[in-house]
Amino acid sequence: MKQNRVKQKLGIQPPSFVDKVNKRQMTGLVQDSETSNISCEDWGNLHYDLILHIFQYLPLVDRACASSVCRTWNKAFHMPELWRRFEFELHQPATSYLNSTHPDLIQQIIKKHADHLQYVSFKVDSSTESAEAACDILSQLVNCSIKTLGLISTARPSFMNLSKSRFVSALTVVFVNSKTLSSIKINDTPIDDPSLKVLVANNSDTLKLLKMSSCPYVSPAGVLCVADQCYGLRELALNYYLLSDELLLALSSEKHVHLEQLRIDVVSENPGETQFHSIKKSSWDALVKHSPKVNIVMYFFLYEEEFDPFFHDETPVTHIYFGRAVSQQMLGRIGMNCPRLIELVVCANGRHPMDDELICIAESCKNLTAVGLGECEVSCSAFVEFVKRCGGRLTQLSIMEEVLIPDQKYSLEQMHWEVSKYLGRVWFPDMMPTW
Repeated sequence: MKQNRVKQKLGIQPPSFVDKVNKRQMTGLVQDSETSNISCEDWGNLHYDLILHIFQYLPLVDRACASSVCRTWNKAFHMPELWRRFEFELHQPATSYLNSTHPDLIQQIIKKHADHLQYVSFKVDSSTESAEAACDILSQLVNCSIKTLGLISTARPSFMNLSKSRFVSALTVVFVNSKTLSSIKINDTPIDDPSLKVLVANNSDTLKLLKMSSCPYVSPAGVLCVADQCYGLRELALNYYLLSDELLLALSSEKHVHLEQLRIDVVSENPGETQFHSIKKSSWDALVKHSPKVNIVMYFFLYEEEFDPFFHDETPVTHIYFGRAVSQQMLGRIGMNCPRLIELVVCANGRHPMDDELICIAESCKNLTAVGLGECEVSCSAFVEFVKRCGGRLTQLSIMEEVLIPDQKYSLEQMHWEVSKYLGRVWFPDMMPTW
């Protein structure tokens, strides 16, 4: 008691019970009265690995504030490991409500950490100024070894507003200096064939993923150049007009690794203006023989009268998404000629029920596990029969309630119980929000 009174007079607080328990838990040993007064909450002496782990979860602004706490944290703030992955957010206040990376900070990153950057992405809004800022940064990354590069337009693709020469010049700086690029996402950009040749010349041994949908200056020959020389390519995304028999055969060569995913966007802006070619069945067969587990994903944004060139022969597509109304004839051909189909999403189907087509798909597509139906019509009887034939393999079933039409055999309530019975789990159709 006397010792405690003396300590209080001197301004020394006796250790609390909670402090003692915390210290015992940290050391696993019972501390005596002499060592219990030693503080172990010295945040400035945290291990660098722990500081880096914490900093990785902080937004950039909070991370910068934390770096001013002490010298140790400031040193950790500039550690190379913390700057390997960075996302430049480039937004104009007049066109976007999103926060933007401060220009001063961008210059600090380029000056001190450009050679540390490995996984880099640019998020730009719809303004030309943001796209120009992204090109300015790209053109300064001369001492980098980037592995992943992504150019992302959060709204209207603003990179297309730039002159092709300016964009290609900035992008070529990265292609030439990195030499370790493995993943590139450059959708909706004015990249062209010569810049792809530069990419291949410097990164053919490392490139594994290339996504370049909606790149109007790229020709089928430019994509073929990539496939011919980048034998490690595992994922490829492109528009249908770039797809060719030669490309599929190049991806099927013995030197090429097994392709894991091929995404094809089939897009038409104005009905009747775009002519779609056909791909030979033998070319598809060669690809699947070489890469039997490949996922072939097709996104369709066509008008009903433009579907005629597709799926007349067996096609090894695995995922199909229809963003506009699709004809019944097209759905019927899918049921007959797409045996590898895993997922089918139909956003609209005109004014006629798709009963027979849906049952045909269930019968022929034995790998089908996911279905989504939007503005379509299916009778409750046909839908129950569809689920009955598919059974429990349907792991994802997203159907709007407005799609299902009651008939003489099933009401909506009866259909719900029948579908749940065949799925082996309780199932309800999706509801349209009413706000």
